[in-house]
Amino acid sequence: MASRVRLNTFRAFVFVVVLLSSYLHVSPVEAKPADHIVQDFHKFVTSVVNGNAAELRGVYVPSIMALPVVQQPTGFAGYVSGNDNEVTQFGIAAEVGNVGLLAHNHLAGRFFTQLKAGDIVFLVYGDGRIESFAVTQIMQYQALDPNSPYSEFKALDTQITSTAEKLFNSVYRGDRRVVFQTCIESNGDSSWGRLFVIAKPVEVNINDFNGTDVKDTSSVNPWMAR
Repeated sequence: MASRVRLNTFRAFVFVVVLLSSYLHVSPVEAKPADHIVQDFHKFVTSVVNGNAAELRGVYVPSIMALPVVQQPTGFAGYVSGNDNEVTQFGIAAEVGNVGLLAHNHLAGRFFTQLKAGDIVFLVYGDGRIESFAVTQIMQYQALDPNSPYSEFKALDTQITSTAEKLFNSVYRGDRRVVFQTCIESNGDSSWGRLFVIAKPVEVNINDFNGTDVKDTSSVNPWMAR
């Protein structure tokens, strides 16, 4: 049974990494004063809550994104929303205890490319519960055989090559985290590479968030190591 679960996880991950299309167009985002960020956040929470405490409903990153989260249909681990300004929760990641957020890069995934180390991420659940995270790591990989579901992946920083299964384990397994995943387009190939942005838990109250100093506090810096 365990081997079957691992195989299903691997197949689902391979399907998703091949499926996501990518265009590295980045839309400019206008920075907002801290009080507007807080006001916008509370409006966003009101717009996504549905009373279901177990369901992830939204993701908010000040001055970058405020996006509703939809779930994959049962049995469709490769499903990614085709709607703009909407992200999809990766069900296989949830099964291993973490949060994966998927989007096509020409749609909501375009915001993932704007994330940088230290950015604060807020997850909103159906009952209004909030979890906060800080971006700790940005990983970029080239798919060595973009058209193959069994492609290996080469890290752009270290040039180390990994199988799809090993990459899934390193990205999605382990301590509590949020992973933003989309594709990287290069030389006209929309499946050329993969982008993973990893964020780990920190304690940040949105009502105290000032939009500038949080990246320099001791609550964030300990997470900056890989």
